[in-house]
Amino acid sequence: LSRALARLEEKLDVTLMRRTTRRLELTEEGQVFLAQARKIISAVEEAEEQMEIRRKLPAGLLRVNAASPFMLHVLVPLVRGFRQRYPDIDLELNTNDQIIDLLEHRTDIAIRIGALSDSSLHARPLMTNRLRVLASPKYLHEMGAPKSPDDLLSHRLLGFSRPESLNAWPLRNSQGDRFVIAPQVLASSGETLRQLALAGEGIVCLADFMTSEDRKNGTLIEVLAGDTVEVLQPVNAVYYRNTALASRISCFLDYVSERVGKEKIN
Repeated sequence: LSRALARLEEKLDVTLMRRTTRRLELTEEGQVFLAQARKIISAVEEAEEQMEIRRKLPAGLLRVNAASPFMLHVLVPLVRGFRQRYPDIDLELNTNDQIIDLLEHRTDIAIRIGALSDSSLHARPLMTNRLRVLASPKYLHEMGAPKSPDDLLSHRLLGFSRPESLNAWPLRNSQGDRFVIAPQVLASSGETLRQLALAGEGIVCLADFMTSEDRKNGTLIEVLAGDTVEVLQPVNAVYYRNTALASRISCFLDYVSERVGKEKIN
């Protein structure tokens, strides 16, 4: 070991370890080099694990949790293809419109929309989605289209009961690039707000992944497009690292990433 360390120090032309008769101690350069070396070893181990996963046919139960709009509009259409590719993986699909504790809810993967705050979880980016302000033709015929963000004060607005941050719409106005609304109707689920908007109950601000088809067929129309700031919400899959689940998690996330990449939502 001593000779190997000496050869490494000679090659790098730095002293990695201070030696005395009583102890050995890393130098600052040694600490930096060790940290980088550990990252390399970890990356190699992860690569080996992925190759091992690919050699095995994944099987067993996979529990996935997502907000109901994402589950309905993104994940549910992918289930048939995923089950055909991985017939031995059983899926349990649960919905929750609030952030959950994965362990408490016995969840393997949770889909989270927006900025992440829990650093104890592993995260994998899946996609980004733009926010738009929308209304139905029925509502616009009845109430007219707003010409500026300030006009929203005289309109019926649909918003989230929680978190309140979702009621800050990405609209340029005299106060900046965020227009905080005071909704007349509130709901905890984006899908509930979507249905209300389709029924002509008011103006709403929703992500593209749940309104793409509505906008294509004209049942929801974007308003205030010229005043809308492009805000891209990140969508991440979060999970605890668990070797026993690794193959099922990897297969599911690889499949979802592949499909949402091919079928770009806009």
